[in-house]
Amino acid sequence: MEPSADYSIRRQCRLAGVSRSCVYYQPAVETENNLLLMRLIDEQYLRHPEFGYPRMTDWLLDEGHQVNHKRVARLMRLMGLQAITPGPHTSKPARGHKIYPYLLRDMIIDQVGQVWSMDITYIPMQHGFMYLAAVIDWYSRYVLAWELSNTMESLFCVAALQHALTLGNPTIFNTDQGTQFTSEVFTEVLLGKSIAISMDGRGRALDNVFIERLWWTVKYEDIYPKAYSDGHALHRGLNRYFNYYNRERKHSSLDKQTPLEVFSTASAH
Repeated sequence: MEPSADYSIRRQCRLAGVSRSCVYYQPAVETENNLLLMRLIDEQYLRHPEFGYPRMTDWLLDEGHQVNHKRVARLMRLMGLQAITPGPHTSKPARGHKIYPYLLRDMIIDQVGQVWSMDITYIPMQHGFMYLAAVIDWYSRYVLAWELSNTMESLFCVAALQHALTLGNPTIFNTDQGTQFTSEVFTEVLLGKSIAISMDGRGRALDNVFIERLWWTVKYEDIYPKAYSDGHALHRGLNRYFNYYNRERKHSSLDKQTPLEVFSTASAH
C-alpha cells in the first residue's frame, strides 16, 4: 500500500480493514547491492558520525565499492544520516515548521524526568530495512517507548511519544530538527502538556549523545548479530532486547544499576 497525499497510512489501513502493523512491519526495499552499501554506511557512521557523504564515498571506494557521491548521498538521505558537522548540504526542516532552541548546553542532568529525548535510526534487515524511533530518559537511560515503521513519516514518532507520556511528563524534551519532530502534530503534543521543547543544532547528532549511545548498543548487541528476516521478527526481537536493556543490563554510569531501578526509584518519590 502506497502512502497517499490525502490519507495517512493509519487512515488507509482503517478504510481497508487491515492491521496497521501489516503495513508498517513490511520492510522497505532496495536493491541487494544498495542494502549492502547501506549496512556498511550504517556501521561506519556509528564509528564516525562526522562523515558526510563525500567522506563516506571516499571510504567506500577505498573498501573496493564502485560508488559515486550522488549515490551515497541518496542512500544516506534515505537512512536519515547526516554528518555531525554542519555543511552546505545539511538537511533542512520542512518549510513552515518552527525550530526551537537547544536548551541543554552546559546543563547538569542530575534527576529522572529532567530531560527526555527522541531519535530515529535506520535498522538493516536480511531483506530490506526499517526505521526505529525511541524515547529515552537521559538520567536513568530508561527506554520509555519505541516504535517501528517502514517510512519516516511523523505518526509512528507521535505514537511512541504518546506511549512515553503515559509514564510521566519530562521538564524538557529534546530532538533533532527532523521534519518528524518539527511537525505541528508532534510539537502540539508536547506544548499541550507544557513541556519545554529543545532541538539540536542542525547537523549536531552528538547534542543527543545518550540516545546515540543507545543506537550503538542496540545495533551491536542485537540488530547486527540477529539479522532479522522480517518486520514481525524484528518487533519481537526488539521487545525482548529493550526488556533486557531496561531490566537487566547494568550500567557503570548508574553505579551498576539497571535503567529501570534508577527510573523506578526516582519516580516513586
